Amino acid sequence: MSESSPVVERAKRIKVIIFDVDGVMTDGSLMIGDDGQEYKSFHSLDGLGMKLLKASGVEMAIITGRTSNVVTKRAETTGIAHFYQGVEDKLEAFEDLVRKMNVSPEECAFMGDDVVDLPPMRRAGLAIAVPSATPLVKEYAHYTTQAQAGRGAVREACELLMKAQGTFDAQMAQFFK
Repeated sequence: MSESSPVVERAKRIKVIIFDVDGVMTDGSLMIGDDGQEYKSFHSLDGLGMKLLKASGVEMAIITGRTSNVVTKRAETTGIAHFYQGVEDKLEAFEDLVRKMNVSPEECAFMGDDVVDLPPMRRAGLAIAVPSATPLVKEYAHYTTQAQAGRGAVREACELLMKAQGTFDAQMAQFFK
């Protein structure tokens, strides 16, 4: 991707990236045990990408329609301090987050996969979709990852932001000592 592409120009301004969970941070499968306990599978590449992005100065948040203790644990282990669960109106949560974090919508990226994600995606400065997103969501996305949801898509988005903002090499330097 060219350094002057419209996506890179949008990515340069991002201060906060907001993730949906099911179908973005996971592959969208919902595993529910006989005891009613919900299980989700996250990819380690995504987790390290989120930690590196946070270290580069970009904040992260989660806005998801479902409620799960697993999401709370994932947020804690990846440095996500802002998360909204059980959300019916994702735009309302997005606007609340923008106010709380004192950023503009243009300084936010939103990564989603289904039509419930469209309102905040359309308001955000950078809308990111995954390959398995619904066609309508991909139509409104500024960028669609090559990596699949729950299989490195979040890492790809994190690296896109770091590369656009010139922080990628500094974050990688620690692995080349």
